[in-house]
Amino acid sequence: MNHPAGVATPSLRAIGAAVDIYKKVFTQPALSPPHPLRHNGFDFDVRVESVHAEATDVVSLTLAGTEGGYLPSWRPGCHIDVFLASGRQRQYSLCGDPRDRHRYRIAVRRIADGGGGSQEMHTLRAGDVLRIRGPRNAFTFVETAPSYLFIAAGIGITPILPMARAAGSRGRLVYLGRSRDTMPFLTELPPGAEVRPDDEFGTPDLPALLATAAPGAAVYVCGPSPVLDAAQRTLFAIDPTASLHTERFSARPVTDGEEFDIILARSGETVRVDSTETALDAIRRVRPDVVYSCRQGFCGSCKTTVLAGAIDHRDRLLPPGERADHLLTCVSRSAGGALTLDL
Repeated sequence: MNHPAGVATPSLRAIGAAVDIYKKVFTQPALSPPHPLRHNGFDFDVRVESVHAEATDVVSLTLAGTEGGYLPSWRPGCHIDVFLASGRQRQYSLCGDPRDRHRYRIAVRRIADGGGGSQEMHTLRAGDVLRIRGPRNAFTFVETAPSYLFIAAGIGITPILPMARAAGSRGRLVYLGRSRDTMPFLTELPPGAEVRPDDEFGTPDLPALLATAAPGAAVYVCGPSPVLDAAQRTLFAIDPTASLHTERFSARPVTDGEEFDIILARSGETVRVDSTETALDAIRRVRPDVVYSCRQGFCGSCKTTVLAGAIDHRDRLLPPGERADHLLTCVSRSAGGALTLDL
């Protein structure tokens, strides 16, 4: 049936209303402040069911419960904490099928200078038992967006892959990487996904890719810091109606820090923290065995008691009751003067 020009059909009015609601709830002219982690599950043991080579220096590990039965449920964007035999704790995004309640799948890229966690993960074999925690969600998938643009760079495909599948026809995936042999899960991408390795397409033009997002789209970006920084600098100038959702696989550089001293109360040592380094990095110069994991202020592994000094909190985790006398050394700093830590 034809309708007079300028008269919206009921279906078009419904679509317009849905877009308006989404924009009011999820779209802002700037990045939303970080949301607290959503926790699920608990600490428990899993057995490595299988290990597969997915790309150069990338393996996937399928994990199953040691007693069989169901594993805690999860949603796209969730990760698990893995506790390694060395005492290291690392986070890995779940990249399997959320409907499979008997198995989790993660993928790990071997990083030569990454502190040893990835190398230790690459030594695991079928039958090995791991202690894990979670799943936890620091990268929430908004299910009600009118459309999606997913940009995954390298191992950043791991949280994005389940999201792109869940979005179905409303989503568009652009997968970036150095070369095809370094890009895992190429055979599992949803229909219409664009694969753009640098050795075939050159350095990606992030603003041009972001400009392809539809008005009001949810834009998800995961990968190295330069990719995320480019998205944060340019998206809202290109499309102020879009919403940007990001997850980093490496720590953000310190660009607005001031030098300060840390006093390690147990040893009496004083460590100088440079304006461009984290408290954690400074502490590791004299205490290389100090515990840490995410380096981004959300896992809590590096939480330390502060015995004296004013704290500039930059984390996403500590509740109000702990902020007077604790800090996360991977991101938080002194608010002026020296900090004395229970280390």
